[in-house]
Amino acid sequence: MNQFDIAVIPGDGIGKEVVPAAIQVLETAAQIHGGIKWNFTSFPWSCEYYLEHGRMMPVDGINTLKQFDQIFLGAVGMPQLVPDHISLWELLVKIRRECEQSINVRPAKLLRGLTSPLKDPIPFDFVVVRENSEGEYSQIGGLMHSDDDEIAIQNAVFTKKQTVKAMNFAFELAKMRRKAVTSATKSNGIVYSMPFWDKTFQKVGAAYEDIQQNSVHIDALCAFFVMKPHQFDVIVASNLFGDILTDLGGAIMGSIGIAPSANLNVERKYPSMFEPVHGSAPDIAGQGIANPMGQIWTAKEMLDFLGYDEIGSLVLGAIEDTLVSGVNTRDLGGTATTLEVTEEVIKNILKKG
Repeated sequence: MNQFDIAVIPGDGIGKEVVPAAIQVLETAAQIHGGIKWNFTSFPWSCEYYLEHGRMMPVDGINTLKQFDQIFLGAVGMPQLVPDHISLWELLVKIRRECEQSINVRPAKLLRGLTSPLKDPIPFDFVVVRENSEGEYSQIGGLMHSDDDEIAIQNAVFTKKQTVKAMNFAFELAKMRRKAVTSATKSNGIVYSMPFWDKTFQKVGAAYEDIQQNSVHIDALCAFFVMKPHQFDVIVASNLFGDILTDLGGAIMGSIGIAPSANLNVERKYPSMFEPVHGSAPDIAGQGIANPMGQIWTAKEMLDFLGYDEIGSLVLGAIEDTLVSGVNTRDLGGTATTLEVTEEVIKNILKKG
């Protein structure tokens, strides 16, 4: 039996409701598989923690997390009390950077039982591989002057090492899928970083002659996500472009509330972190109506990363069976509670298992 120590950070808002739901699903998956044992340790790091302690996590928080196999995160944010640049950069982004989670993976798929806002969509199933450590989200820049003379400077940083890593990951992933990689670029408008990105994509792609590959400008790519998402397999993108594309991916699926995300330390030197794309949704927190499917699908991504693809597929199939059954939360047009959806997913896992 393989034992995994998982650091759990429910975070803020609905994270405290959907994380326990997904843990129930993971326990059920372990029960079905028989060879998995979970040890979950929960940490209260959140905006509430910040209001009490003046920081989002303890000084030794990162060192604590590095002792675990993986990190399971809910949602972060309470913007009415803690500015987003504090809550995100002192917890979420801090973990990503210091645990060297340089690859972000976000799938988008038209699930059975889910209605896309697209008109008569052809079923789509693609994955966005996002460079997760640098790019447009660098901390290099600053402010100077004031009033009408105020200046803000934000520098994007692209290194060959991290760019190549993201692109190699995308190509290797495509080898296991439909063998096509699309690069998100904007080299007709961004004169240094994007031509560098394009040149690197061409050099990396030369080693993958059996993979179909092309570059598409980000504005056109957003349009194509709406017009013909079925044509895509794996998309590789910079930090900002990947962030935007994956929110759009969640939207065309039918709800950003079901979209999963994985922040990967591909070298497995430090733990990876698994989190849904949705936010903390403070407007519905505590009402028991939050959609747990994004967190449950995120649990599936963690199972896949740990090498349990078969049980991961079982979990995703159970999510789809639940959608087909009509046991859905309010954001999907249903009336079910978080608990009712979770119980239905677990019932379907047991049925399939």
